[in-house]
Amino acid sequence: MLVHESVFTADLGEDGYILGFAEHDGYPAEMPYGWRCGPVDNSSAVILTTTDTGPLQMTVQVHDSEPDPQAADQWEPAEEMSLLSHGGPIHLELLDPGNVSEAWPEDEPALHMPASPDADQRVRMRLYCHADDYEPGIGDRGERHLIQLWPAPATDPVHPPISDEDQRARAEYATAMARQAEQEGVDYTVHLTGDDLDAWH
Repeated sequence: MLVHESVFTADLGEDGYILGFAEHDGYPAEMPYGWRCGPVDNSSAVILTTTDTGPLQMTVQVHDSEPDPQAADQWEPAEEMSLLSHGGPIHLELLDPGNVSEAWPEDEPALHMPASPDADQRVRMRLYCHADDYEPGIGDRGERHLIQLWPAPATDPVHPPISDEDQRARAEYATAMARQAEQEGVDYTVHLTGDDLDAWH
């Protein structure tokens, strides 16, 4: 049964968005090229869009049990994955170049999963996507997403097969992110002489 629903339009930046039960700062270490969604960590998913900088119509639903499937002629094949909820609200964050900003509309109340005796509750996420124009580009592509969440034990994700090209794109992205992390984590060692230390006293 549907418990809560939030319907709104998000103004996308580049690369899509993150949805889940934790706040994030920065791009994920991996991108699920070839899929619509993939894990950021065990509690959040990164969701890729056709639209590159433009509006996205979003519906986020919380159910108390698995909902019935949507009509296949209105959506791409659904993708699913399991997330870990810590009892907090659902977070939505947009990915932008060099920045992750809070994106949940101020006039929409925060959504929570139904109360559970388990502090670490498993949640199933099902994602439906549709675009009037699937050619990636800037501006309104007539894109809309339906995200359904309900309590459920962790099970294997549901995604389409990916191509060799998508595999290469994933590997190149992961390599670039790892290289960036190394550059940001470089330690600089300053060698001081005895005279330098005396000057500080």
